Amino acid sequence: MVTSDQRRRQLAREKYERQQKRRAEARRKARQRAAVIGAAVAVVVATLVGLVVGGVFDKDKKDRAADPAANPSAAPSPKQSPAPAMAIDKNAKYTFDLKTSAGEIKFEMDAAKTPETVNSFKSLADKGFFDNTKCHRLTTSGIFVLQCGDPEGTGMGGPGYTIADENLDSLGKPNEQGQVIYPAGTVAMANTGQPHSGGSQFFLVYKDSPLAPSYTPFGKIDAAGLKALEEVAKAGTADGGQDGAPKTPVTVQKGAVTRN
Repeated sequence: MVTSDQRRRQLAREKYERQQKRRAEARRKARQRAAVIGAAVAVVVATLVGLVVGGVFDKDKKDRAADPAANPSAAPSPKQSPAPAMAIDKNAKYTFDLKTSAGEIKFEMDAAKTPETVNSFKSLADKGFFDNTKCHRLTTSGIFVLQCGDPEGTGMGGPGYTIADENLDSLGKPNEQGQVIYPAGTVAMANTGQPHSGGSQFFLVYKDSPLAPSYTPFGKIDAAGLKALEEVAKAGTADGGQDGAPKTPVTVQKGAVTRN
C-alpha cells in the first residue's frame, strides 16, 4: 500500500521531470532558432561579399569600361568654394595656350558664348593652376577624347568650386539617342554627370564623338594642336584598352590664357 508521503514524493518527482523536459525542449528550440538566424546572416553576408567582389556596387566603373561615351567625368570636390568673380570682357575672345610634352595645343574661347567658363579658366591659368599637370585619360572607342585639367592627374581633382553649364544647345538638336556630335577640334568641360558640376577638367576631341549635350563646348583647337592630339591618340592607351592613361604621356608644362 502506497502511503500519502510516498505519493507526495512521487508527484513531486513527476513534476520535476516534466519541468526538466520542458526546459530541455525550450533549450533545443532556442538552439534551432539561433542556427536558422546564423545561417540566414551567413547567406546575406556571402551575398553582399559576392556583389562587392563582382562589382555590382561599382556600377559607375563597370559602365565606363563598357561605354566610354557615358561619362567624361570629373569627381566633385568635397568642399566647394565660390567661383571666381567675373573679371573678363564678355564681348572678347581669348586663347588658351597649352605647352605640353606632346606639342603646343592652342584653342580659341568665345567669352560671349561661355563667359563663366572662360572667366574660370583665365583665373586658374593666371595662378599657374594647369602648370605641370597630366592629361590623365584617353578614350579610343565610342568617344575620342584626351581629358586634362586635373591637378591630381587621377580624374578626381578640381579647383574646389563648380561653374554653370553654358552653350549646350550650340551643337544642334539631339538625335533619337539623345546625342549630338562634338566635332573633332572641340574643347568641352568634363563634369560629374550632374548639371552645373564642371570644375577644371576638360576634354579635347580628336575625332567626331557622339555625346549627350551635357558638356559645355567652349573652345576650338587650332590645326597644329589637333595634329599633336591625333599623334597622341595613335599611340593608344598605356594598357592597350579603350579608356585609360595615354601611352604617350602628356604633361601640360604651362597653361596660359590671353585676350586676342
